[in-house]
Amino acid sequence: MARKPKGRFVDGIVLLDKDTGMSSNFALQRVKRIYNAAKAGHTGALDPLATGMLPVCLGEATKFSQHLLDADKRYLVTAKLGVRTDTSDSDGEVVQIRPVEFSQAQLDEALEYFRGDTMQVPSMYSALKYQGQPLYKYAREGIEVPREARPITVYELNFIKLEGDELTLDIHCSKGTYIRTITDDLGEMLGCGAHVIMLRRTGVAGYPYDKMVSLEQLETLLQQAQSEERPPKELLDPLLLPMDTAVSGFKEINVSDDIAHYLLNGNPVQVANLPVDELVRITIGDERKFVGVGSMNDDGLLAPKRLIVLRDEQV
Repeated sequence: MARKPKGRFVDGIVLLDKDTGMSSNFALQRVKRIYNAAKAGHTGALDPLATGMLPVCLGEATKFSQHLLDADKRYLVTAKLGVRTDTSDSDGEVVQIRPVEFSQAQLDEALEYFRGDTMQVPSMYSALKYQGQPLYKYAREGIEVPREARPITVYELNFIKLEGDELTLDIHCSKGTYIRTITDDLGEMLGCGAHVIMLRRTGVAGYPYDKMVSLEQLETLLQQAQSEERPPKELLDPLLLPMDTAVSGFKEINVSDDIAHYLLNGNPVQVANLPVDELVRITIGDERKFVGVGSMNDDGLLAPKRLIVLRDEQV
């Protein structure tokens, strides 16, 4: 007999504003504890140095976290010029110091190189795995392993300011883009070296920046609920974003109540206007209740791929 999971069943997405100095997993576990959630997962790690948007999926929302992992991201980064480190950020050891001598025209030309589609070799201090181990574990042992260049897209790279030896940029990029690597490569192109001293993720997919909440805010609400002897969910759950926001970019296919039963039992159903080779967001009835994602099968029918567990009430 399966053991009952610890915590309550709560579904939704917390748009966490991660603070600097903590790992993404530490932040995830704190959110899970605050919500007393039975299940939780984050959608793409941020370095301890980095701050900003870290969507945390709770409950059934974890089934769709991969779509946020695959989503575009946006960052604000400040690089210190003239100093190169072994990790390409301020947590590393200085390996080279050079004078900063370039013109605005040279900077503009260098920035243009990174815009659009390029190939990027991941940093040794990334979480990518080689033979089952994260690259950063090899790096900490002084071991360099082969890494293949991967295609990335920088949709926007905006110059914000240059004050002394500190350069600030706004970068909108595809998944898997390492801002530390762009910073290090840019520093080498400018002939002076560079490393990240500030990194803030300002966007994931289409999530609004002003909906982020900090761990401190969540802890304060939890303490308030406890002091007022109220169920914490009364204050915490209103901050949750609906789980289907993780797939809001997918075309919606609304299924009538008459055939929903077949679909929810895993059976393909006939629907109109079903796109080919494309995941769709499935809703049911006039209330447009989100139940999961699906796609067209070989018979031209809507086949469910990931369905949520429907519960009459949350514990």
